[in-house]
Amino acid sequence: MIDIVPRARRLAQELLFPAAGQVDAAGQVPAGHLDALAAAGLYGLTGPVHAGGLGADRTTVAAVVEELAAGDLSAAFVWLQHLGVVSAVAAGPAALRGDLLADLCAGRWRAGVALQAATRPGPAAVRVRRESDELVLDGDVPWVTGWGHIDLVLVAGRDESDERVLFVLVDAVAGPTMTVRPQRMVAVTASATVELGLRGHRVPAARLTGAVPLAELRAGDAAGLRPNGSLALGLVVRCARLLGSSPLDADLAAVRVRLDTAPPEELAAARAAAAALAHRAAGLLVAATGSRAVLAGADAERTAREALFLLVFGSRPAIRAALVAELGG
Repeated sequence: MIDIVPRARRLAQELLFPAAGQVDAAGQVPAGHLDALAAAGLYGLTGPVHAGGLGADRTTVAAVVEELAAGDLSAAFVWLQHLGVVSAVAAGPAALRGDLLADLCAGRWRAGVALQAATRPGPAAVRVRRESDELVLDGDVPWVTGWGHIDLVLVAGRDESDERVLFVLVDAVAGPTMTVRPQRMVAVTASATVELGLRGHRVPAARLTGAVPLAELRAGDAAGLRPNGSLALGLVVRCARLLGSSPLDADLAAVRVRLDTAPPEELAAARAAAAALAHRAAGLLVAATGSRAVLAGADAERTAREALFLLVFGSRPAIRAALVAELGG
């Protein structure tokens, strides 16, 4: 377990970061980069050891996410979605665990998520109903990352009672009942993020990983905000390494401690602080780089766009309010 973070750091510094500019320009994470993460065991980072996973604790997961994001945010973003699916299958029915868990931990099967629309206020974005031995899905999910790199998507949708959220594994294959439309974003375009449309899409009922009351899911939402904060910290790590010794070093340590120690009710503010620090660090890198920073493909230019992306990625009303307050002084 002790070598997982150094292993991720080597991959980020020797493979991901040197190619990050070319990957961003090409708009596609090379399959070989994700293969390298799988070969290093990182697709099974949070998976149980008995299924071939590494069983990493929360601190280790956060450190690995930081290192990979410091190397290439697009590759880290695609990979990070997979970890949630590993956890869902590990906690799911025995048949699914037997069929999929070892392959997911090894990265032979790779997965993305379509979760965020299930808990937002208002009418359900995705509905799931049961018909005999099948589940039928209808709705739209605006953000699904890694299309073309993933075999499965974990889709969350509300049932007909509107009181439960069902989590369903769907094959990542477009067709008449499942359409995809690429999202045009200012950064991490290489993450292959799409909008997913489901119209009477049928999957076997055995693909249900679990069901959770909507109220319970909303109540526990804040506790799951920590991992995404490491993406922002990864950008700060990158800036600090490019700049050399600077006030960023102390600020990075302070925000990391805040994220690690914040109780659930304070995590939104801690996440906002991480995103705000990434934004400031990217601005400092641009200023220190000078006029070369406005050239397309420069490390500072790409990092500034990625910091903009992280101001809104995985946001919640509480995070947005805290960010507006912090950035507004």
